Amino acid sequence: MSLLVAKLGSSSLVDDDGLLRESVIEHRVEELCRLRHAGHHVLLVSSGAIAYGVSRLGMHGRPSALPDLQAASAVGQGALMQQYERAFSRHDVLPAQVLLTSRDLEGRRSYVNARNTLQRLLALGTVPILNENDTTATDELVFGDNDILAAQVAILLRARWLVLLTDREGLYVPGANGPRLLGEVEAGVRPEDLELAHFLDSSLGRGGVASKIAAAGMATAAGVDCVVASARAHDVLGRVVAGEATGTYFPARAGTESSFKLWLRHAKPSMGRVLIDAGAARALEQRGTSLLPVGVVACEGTFGVGDAVEVAEAVGGSLVGKGIAALSAEEVRMVAGLKSDAARKRLPGAAEEVIHRDRFVLTADVGS
Repeated sequence: MSLLVAKLGSSSLVDDDGLLRESVIEHRVEELCRLRHAGHHVLLVSSGAIAYGVSRLGMHGRPSALPDLQAASAVGQGALMQQYERAFSRHDVLPAQVLLTSRDLEGRRSYVNARNTLQRLLALGTVPILNENDTTATDELVFGDNDILAAQVAILLRARWLVLLTDREGLYVPGANGPRLLGEVEAGVRPEDLELAHFLDSSLGRGGVASKIAAAGMATAAGVDCVVASARAHDVLGRVVAGEATGTYFPARAGTESSFKLWLRHAKPSMGRVLIDAGAARALEQRGTSLLPVGVVACEGTFGVGDAVEVAEAVGGSLVGKGIAALSAEEVRMVAGLKSDAARKRLPGAAEEVIHRDRFVLTADVGS
């Protein structure tokens, strides 16, 4: 079965007075259920918990203090889920609430566990409703925006479509008479290379043009078609599945990667940087070798074994790739520039490579 991941933003779900746009929920849930009954898997990433909670708590505008944000999320999430429960029940479909923090996708084991759980929920006929766990997340544990969470989930489950529903018709580019809607993006054009018109973002959410471009870039690089469209458009999800023009369409880029490399590229944050010489860069890029201590010039940051690190050329700083460290930052500094025999004597029992080739992904592969 094909999978569609849809994302609803806060400004589409909650109006300027803090009231829930129930008609948006009803229409989008009806579409999701129609697709589900037609044999598609569907998953919804829903913002709105904080915005709705702010209103219910009588706060004036979105707060900035973390405890206030978490309190608003705690109040809003349950109330929002009740609305979804009622809407889905009218179509005899069972929703399933799933709350995530970035740490749930950061570790390989928890990443696989999240994937298995979501796949099982889909197989059981439910519609998972995902949101970031704002009630417990800290600044170090957030995705940054639900556009990014939606893209990561689409990649995690190898979705066919990612639809980012917003309060505009799509993305806009500058025009002679003002901004004009951008339709289908030419194949091979990376989302991050587009010149777009910008609008003032809603005060209720964190998203905007930048987060949608980042999400589209992540998804399309992983082979997922991405559409940015209006949350209030008629049958928008059905039109996407049918291949009809709606909103701004970013076609998936050619090429697929293993689930491990997709996780490493998009879900595992970098904790430091290893600087290498030109010879090591050529070996990684042209021969697909492991990174050995002899090619290392220096490293930056504090990281441990199993953390993700960027790999860049020492001269010029060009990014070569990203990998899982087999040595800690302290150990890398101890063996930097040493040949293998000398490195083994310096660190007996430690890994012989700084990054194994099977745990490394090239930057040049992005968008290829």
